[in-house]
Parts: sequence; structure tokens; C-alpha cells
Amino acid sequence: MVIQAQQAPEATGTRRVSAAVAAAGLSSFALLYAPQPVLPQLAAAYRLDPGSASLAIGVATSALAVAVLPVAALAEAVGRRRMIIWSVPVSAVIGLLLPLAPSFPALLVMRAVQGVAIAGFAGVAAAYLADQVGAGRLAGAVGAMIAGNSVGGMLGRLGTGFAAGPLGWHGSLAVVAAVALACALFAALTLPRSGGAHPGRPPSQPPDGDLAPDGDPARTRRAGGGASGGHGVGMLVPCAVAALAMGAFVALYNAAGFRLAAPPLSLAPAAASLVFLSYATGTVSSSAAGRLTARLGRTGALVTSLLVTTAGAALTLHASLPVIALGFAVLTAGFFAAHAIANAWVAAQASPRARGRAAGLYTLCYYLGSGAGGTAGTVVYGHAGWPWLIALTSAWLLLAALAVLLTRNPAVSRAYDSSL
Repeated sequence: MVIQAQQAPEATGTRRVSAAVAAAGLSSFALLYAPQPVLPQLAAAYRLDPGSASLAIGVATSALAVAVLPVAALAEAVGRRRMIIWSVPVSAVIGLLLPLAPSFPALLVMRAVQGVAIAGFAGVAAAYLADQVGAGRLAGAVGAMIAGNSVGGMLGRLGTGFAAGPLGWHGSLAVVAAVALACALFAALTLPRSGGAHPGRPPSQPPDGDLAPDGDPARTRRAGGGASGGHGVGMLVPCAVAALAMGAFVALYNAAGFRLAAPPLSLAPAAASLVFLSYATGTVSSSAAGRLTARLGRTGALVTSLLVTTAGAALTLHASLPVIALGFAVLTAGFFAAHAIANAWVAAQASPRARGRAAGLYTLCYYLGSGAGGTAGTVVYGHAGWPWLIALTSAWLLLAALAVLLTRNPAVSRAYDSSL
């Protein structure tokens, strides 16, 4: 049965929703990680160690993680579009106020509030896209959204890094926030309305309290990663991948500025921020994630992406700056491909009514990994150095790959489901 509300919009509508969501993602992710390139400057200004300075990132992402499920639930009542068009401009306005923070604790409080505001986009964007484009084009749409997010993250970091020289960290954060506000206003004015009568469910969809409809063997198999297990494993594994991989990724980039600014490299903030050009490889790899999955299967594509991320991290152990840059390019490509595949895994198996909750759960794990893992990894770097950071993050990535491989074992899937 074809449900009208699930059909893909016409070409003009598709371009419109893509442009609007891309602008909202660019704004949100430029703001979320804008302080990352100037963490060494924040540490110097407030006399902090690397782990303490990294709280400027960790507090925002942790607040986002805590808020994402309540925000997703609220979006079911008020509408996903309305949630996005309010949250994105609010987060940009808070970004404009950040340079006025009188102390580091005050800055952290403002970053926490900003993280809650960004949750209004991050927690519902994938579900909103699913409402607009339908299940058949969801993987490609999610990949395109993540590609846009990576562009925002890259441009925000580059903008902060390059502006920090002439303007200081206060001015650089203000510049990025001003650009983000312009993108936020564009998104608010162009975002199409959701298709169904209910923001999370087309009109003919019956109530369903599960993440996948009962009695759907094909979906159950998908949720178990090709095994016979139920959808419990299907939710646990991609969420574990999100937490572990994102923790590793953010930890590496949090510490990158400190390593590049320290002897023997001793790079200026603008030069050190060029490492964020690696996000261009993430834009390409996340867009190609659907094709990689079609070729290797979901499990093979996800494990391959995690192993590529690990290999890239290992390359950064080299003392040569070009090899370090190559390592960041490789690990970024691997991470964004893994993120796109895991995110689509969750969205594809959820019923339309539960799609918002499923996206919220994935986002919760993703940003808990960013906040906790990113801060913990930066603390390890500050006390033990870069090789120990690589050992820690590689262990997280390999653990995530092992969890994906275990979904192929029917006995493991049944054992997990029986414990629920």
C-alpha cells in the first residue's frame, strides 16, 4: 500500500527541503563546534589544562544529549518543522552572546543552553526528512543531511581559526555566530511544512508503540543486522557505534589544536585550523555511504568505515605534518561514512510513529559520546600525550566494529533479546 504522505515530493520541493535542512545543519554544527579551534586560546586566557578547556565543547554536546529525547517528544506535539525554525535561530543568538561571557563558568552555562537549543534541530532533522522524502529515498537524504552538517562543522571551525588571529577568540566566535544566524533565518523562511496530518505519522498509520511493527519479519531481520534477532539489537548496535565513534572523533579533534600548536610543530591558530579541511572528505564519504552499503551490505560497509577511521588515527602518530594531515583526512572520511550508515540503520527500521523517538535515541548516544568521550580523551592527551590518546580512541573504534560483527551471530541476538 502506498501512503500519500510518505511519497517523495516533486523536484522543486525536494530542492527546497534539502536547501533548508542544509542551511539549518550548517548553522547548528558551525555553532556547536566553533570553540574547538580556539581551545588553546581559551586555556591560556583562563589558565586551564586541555581537559578543562575542552568542557567548552563537552558541556554543549552533553546538554544536547540530555535534551534530545524531551525535545523529540515535544516535537511530536508541536511539529518538527516548528521545532527546527525556533531552535536554530535561538542557538545562533546565544552564539552572538558568548563573547560577552564574563567568566569561563558563565561561558559554560551559555554553552549548555546553546546545546539544548541545537537539540531542536539535531533531534528531529532525520525524522523530518523521513516525513518529507519517504522511506525509499531516506538513506540518500540522511547522507546528504550529514554531508551538509559536516560542511557546517568545517566552515565554522575554519572561520573561528582564521578569525582568531586578528580578532582574538571573542571576535572569532562572534563572526561565526553572525554567519550562522543568517543561515538560520534562511532555513526558517524556506523550510517546507511536514506532509502528514500528524507530525510523526501519516494519517493512515495505525498507532504503534514499538520501534518496528510487530509481525514484520523482514524488518525484524533488518533490525538484527541480518540475523534472526529482534529490533532490540538493531537499536543497541548503531547507538553504541554512535557513542564510541563520536567520542573518539571529538577527542582527536579536541586535542589536535593543542598538539599542532605545541613544539615541534608550533603552528599559529589559522594554520592549525587547516586540519578541519579534512571535513571535506567527510562530506564526500557520507554522501557515498548509501552506495557503499549497497555494494558491501550494511555490516560490511559499517565495519569497513570504522576500520578506516582507526587506520587514519594511527597515521597521526607520525611526526611529519603532511602525514598527520593525511591521517586526519582518512579518519574523518571513515567516521562520517560510519555515522551516515548507523544513522540510516536506525531511521530505516523505525515505524513512522516511532521515528522521532528512534532518531532521538540515536542522537542521545551520539552526543553523549561526544561530550563524555571527547572530554575524557582530551584529559588523557593532557596527562599522557598523543600516543595514549590514539590507543584509547582506537580501542573504542575497534569495540564498535566488534559490536557490529556480533549482530551477524543469531545466538548473540537471541541472548540479547531474552535479556530485555
